Amino acid sequence: MAGSGGTVTQLTSKATGVTLNKACGQIVTHNASLAAGATVAFVLLNSTISATDMVLVTRASGGTDLAYFVGVDKVGAGFCNIYLQNLSGGALAEAVTLTFVVIKAVTS
Repeated sequence: MAGSGGTVTQLTSKATGVTLNKACGQIVTHNASLAAGATVAFVLLNSTISATDMVLVTRASGGTDLAYFVGVDKVGAGFCNIYLQNLSGGALAEAVTLTFVVIKAVTS
Protein backbone atom coordinates (compact mmCIF):
# COMPACT_ATOMS: atom_id res chain seq x y z
CA MET A 1 0.00 0.00 0.00
CA ALA A 2 1.28 3.45 -0.87
CA GLY A 3 2.33 5.43 2.19
CA SER A 4 2.40 2.47 4.55
CA GLY A 5 6.19 1.99 4.56
CA GLY A 6 9.31 3.87 5.55
CA THR A 7 13.03 3.63 6.20
CA VAL A 8 15.16 4.29 9.27
CA THR A 9 18.93 4.01 9.89
CA GLN A 10 20.68 3.10 13.13
CA LEU A 11 22.91 5.96 14.25
CA THR A 12 25.62 4.73 16.65
CA SER A 13 25.80 0.91 16.78
CA LYS A 14 24.00 -2.29 15.81
CA ALA A 15 22.43 -2.27 19.30
CA THR A 16 20.93 1.21 18.86
CA GLY A 17 17.14 1.22 18.92
CA VAL A 18 15.18 2.78 16.08
CA THR A 19 11.72 4.30 15.70
CA LEU A 20 9.56 3.85 12.61
CA ASN A 21 5.80 4.16 13.00
CA LYS A 22 4.87 2.37 9.78
CA ALA A 23 3.24 -1.02 9.09
CA CYS A 24 6.23 -2.04 6.98
CA GLY A 25 9.61 -0.71 6.06
CA GLN A 26 13.34 -1.06 6.09
CA ILE A 27 15.94 -0.70 8.81
CA VAL A 28 19.53 -0.02 7.78
CA THR A 29 21.82 -1.25 10.54
CA HIS A 30 24.98 0.53 11.61
CA ASN A 31 28.17 -0.82 10.04
CA ALA A 32 29.80 -1.57 13.41
CA SER A 33 31.72 -4.83 13.62
CA LEU A 34 29.88 -7.94 14.78
CA ALA A 35 32.16 -10.75 15.97
CA ALA A 36 31.93 -14.25 14.53
CA GLY A 37 29.03 -16.09 16.15
CA ALA A 38 27.89 -12.98 18.04
CA THR A 39 24.28 -11.86 18.32
CA VAL A 40 23.14 -8.28 18.79
CA ALA A 41 19.62 -7.11 19.60
CA PHE A 42 17.87 -3.77 19.27
CA VAL A 43 14.38 -2.39 19.82
CA LEU A 44 12.10 -1.24 17.02
CA LEU A 45 9.66 1.29 18.49
CA ASN A 46 6.57 1.31 16.30
CA SER A 47 3.12 2.62 17.25
CA THR A 48 1.43 0.32 14.71
CA ILE A 49 2.49 -2.81 16.64
CA SER A 50 0.02 -4.36 19.08
CA ALA A 51 0.96 -7.02 21.63
CA THR A 52 -0.93 -9.69 19.66
CA ASP A 53 0.67 -8.87 16.29
CA MET A 54 3.34 -10.79 14.44
CA VAL A 55 6.38 -8.97 13.05
CA LEU A 56 8.37 -10.60 10.27
CA VAL A 57 11.86 -9.43 9.39
CA THR A 58 14.33 -10.52 6.69
CA ARG A 59 17.67 -9.37 5.34
CA ALA A 60 16.92 -7.50 2.14
CA SER A 61 20.37 -6.37 1.05
CA GLY A 62 23.79 -5.31 2.24
CA GLY A 63 26.21 -7.54 4.01
CA THR A 64 27.57 -10.93 3.06
CA ASP A 65 25.09 -13.46 1.69
CA LEU A 66 24.25 -16.34 4.05
CA ALA A 67 26.29 -14.72 6.85
CA TYR A 68 23.42 -13.45 8.99
CA PHE A 69 20.41 -14.80 10.83
CA VAL A 70 17.75 -12.26 11.73
CA GLY A 71 14.59 -12.63 13.76
CA VAL A 72 12.14 -11.13 16.20
CA ASP A 73 12.40 -12.18 19.83
CA LYS A 74 9.48 -10.37 21.45
CA VAL A 75 6.48 -8.33 20.34
CA GLY A 76 4.68 -5.94 22.67
CA ALA A 77 2.42 -2.90 22.44
CA GLY A 78 4.40 -0.35 20.43
CA PHE A 79 7.63 -2.32 20.03
CA CYS A 80 9.45 -5.47 19.05
CA ASN A 81 12.95 -6.79 19.72
CA ILE A 82 14.96 -7.65 16.62
CA TYR A 83 18.16 -9.66 16.69
CA LEU A 84 20.94 -10.12 14.17
CA GLN A 85 23.45 -12.97 14.43
CA ASN A 86 26.74 -13.28 12.56
CA LEU A 87 26.89 -16.86 11.23
CA SER A 88 30.24 -16.43 9.50
CA GLY A 89 33.65 -17.54 10.73
CA GLY A 90 34.94 -13.98 11.08
CA ALA A 91 33.96 -10.53 12.26
CA LEU A 92 31.78 -8.54 9.85
CA ALA A 93 31.56 -4.74 9.76
CA GLU A 94 28.72 -4.22 7.33
CA ALA A 95 25.54 -2.16 7.12
CA VAL A 96 22.70 -4.62 6.58
CA THR A 97 19.27 -3.60 5.28
CA LEU A 98 16.42 -5.41 7.00
CA THR A 99 12.84 -5.42 5.71
CA PHE A 100 9.97 -5.81 8.19
CA VAL A 101 6.20 -6.12 8.07
CA VAL A 102 3.65 -5.97 10.91
CA ILE A 103 0.93 -8.59 10.54
CA LYS A 104 -2.15 -7.62 12.49
CA ALA A 105 -3.52 -10.43 14.67
CA VAL A 106 -5.89 -10.96 17.58
CA THR A 107 -6.23 -13.67 20.18
CA SER A 108 -10.01 -13.91 20.16
